[in-house]
Amino acid sequence: MKTGVLVMAYGTPTTPENIEPYYTLIRHGRPPTPELLADLVRRYSAIGGTSPLNERTDAQVEGIRDALEQLSPGKYDVRFGSKYEPPLLEEIAQTFVRDGFEKVIGIVLAPHSSTMSTLQYMTRAKEALGEGIEFIEIGEWYEFPGFLELIAKRVNEALAKIPAERRATTEVLFSAHSLPEKILANGDNYPDQLLDSAKRAAAIAGVTEWDIAWQSAGRTADPWIGPDILQVLRDKRASGVTDIVSCPIGFVSDHLEVLFDIDIEAQGVAKEVGLNIVRTVSLNADQEFVDILANIVQHADA
Repeated sequence: MKTGVLVMAYGTPTTPENIEPYYTLIRHGRPPTPELLADLVRRYSAIGGTSPLNERTDAQVEGIRDALEQLSPGKYDVRFGSKYEPPLLEEIAQTFVRDGFEKVIGIVLAPHSSTMSTLQYMTRAKEALGEGIEFIEIGEWYEFPGFLELIAKRVNEALAKIPAERRATTEVLFSAHSLPEKILANGDNYPDQLLDSAKRAAAIAGVTEWDIAWQSAGRTADPWIGPDILQVLRDKRASGVTDIVSCPIGFVSDHLEVLFDIDIEAQGVAKEVGLNIVRTVSLNADQEFVDILANIVQHADA
């Protein structure tokens, strides 16, 4: 009997027409206001109408599948389920039930873990699998050997694009998706994970000047974790920083939060204040990265 592997990610609308129903779904059935919808459509339009996230995720899943087959031929059956777009993770989880699997390993394509993000994936998957299947949940995996080394390599590649005479006034800014502050009341250590991963990656890269920031906060009345990256960029320039290496360490592929929030919005603020930003190259389906993910899965199955 093969071991199932349920790879999960957020999902994104596949066409401009799907943006409104997608937005309604992520708002738990509450349709967005015309203003909120127009803002999201504007952001998607700025990066070409839709996000490449689905294609990037498909390539990552295929890479994990191939890498696991190389590691353990015939042992794993890798399937993908999305949080908000078909194929939904519940539907894919139920295919494991239908096909008689006894064990399924769950992994979310996000290196950090939170009660409001990755835990929700796991809870939904576990409920869909039911009691008859052993479900192995992989939580935060940023500490797994190889990942932070790969991030550090990306940081150094970006630093190499900054003139040597400006290195003394250059900082690396690690960022991740903000979440509502209310998660902190229950002891969620998501911010600690970002800080720890940034500190370790900077040390591996040999970087002493670095900081963290939060990005992509939701358009809600609730306060979100900060400081926001746009304000941080303004503050860095005011303190004498000339160049920033932007490393969105919380994201593993090109999508709206990188292509718009960093490459357009953050770059716009940087130009406004006279700051140069070089972003690290996204991991996407880089062979080294999918090999790391496959090793994480295999290690969880040990």
